[in-house]
Amino acid sequence: MSISPNFEDIKQAYERIKGDVKKTPIVESSLLNKWMGNRILFKAECLQTIGAFKIRGAMNFLARLKEEGRLPKHVVANSSGNHAQAVAYAASHFGIKATIFASETISPIKAAATQSYGAELKLFPTRPEADAAVEQASKAPDTVWIPPFNHKDIVAGQGTATLEALNEIGEVDAVFAPCGGGGLLSGSLLATRALQPNALVIGAEPAEANDASMSLQAGEIIALDYAPNTLADGAATPSVGDVTFPILQEIDDFYEVDELQIAYWTQWLHHLLKLHIEPTCAMTMAAVAAWAANTPPGQTALVILSGGNISQASMAKIWERDFLLQPPILEFDNEDELEVTERVEA
Repeated sequence: MSISPNFEDIKQAYERIKGDVKKTPIVESSLLNKWMGNRILFKAECLQTIGAFKIRGAMNFLARLKEEGRLPKHVVANSSGNHAQAVAYAASHFGIKATIFASETISPIKAAATQSYGAELKLFPTRPEADAAVEQASKAPDTVWIPPFNHKDIVAGQGTATLEALNEIGEVDAVFAPCGGGGLLSGSLLATRALQPNALVIGAEPAEANDASMSLQAGEIIALDYAPNTLADGAATPSVGDVTFPILQEIDDFYEVDELQIAYWTQWLHHLLKLHIEPTCAMTMAAVAAWAANTPPGQTALVILSGGNISQASMAKIWERDFLLQPPILEFDNEDELEVTERVEA
């Protein structure tokens, strides 16, 4: 079996999991559309089971194993939060044991949810230590390691969000998704290229965790040698993977987003959409604003809202300053205002 996913894998994944995950709604804000000069449609995966798109990949991974008669007694995973919840939930669904390995910086709300789904949670001082521990644990008999992004079945599962959205809304001009390890953005690209090859696919990641940006510029995978400190904790992975990176190299545009803009857009999307949205996916709106500023009006964009699990500590940081006094604008000339998102040449 090839390790490289394709659109056929996404279609099969959709048929495999559609009865076990929610068909999330498409939402929009008429006020935001007016400000952007374009129609911005949001795929609300924040309303998904476990509150994030990650359930799609985890369910597809285990459902495929069950199809093939290879469902194990025990699964292990390493995660900063949403993948942990997804694996815990999927394992419970299939009646098998799950153990999650994570760093001590895991969001408390994601840690609590993971345990509530029945998984054992083991915490380590750093992400590399958690990664080493899960690799060792995966060597136990009848145990399977479910990676957070770097696997064909995970990418295919995540791609079902974009497939589902594009089948519902029809033609778009651009598709946006956040990038951590690259599973969601890779799946989004594969689905978009197959269904709407003329649409742009654009990614975004925190400037404080810019491993994907550096990798795209260098033409090879570059891993961070530090633990990123970013509001967008779902995108704080140390590196993309050898499965996702070749696909990411085909994206049309990529942006780094600073912490100020992450907080800014989290506040505004909460206000405009009336949804509880993670900073990781709100971050992507900075890329949308940059695109809109350089795009003829009247176009349509799809934005994947990847999740809605936020800790109280993160919310406090997001609201340290009230950004709702300043409506979204497409250009920031005053140095005291928000800086323009940095565009990365892929």
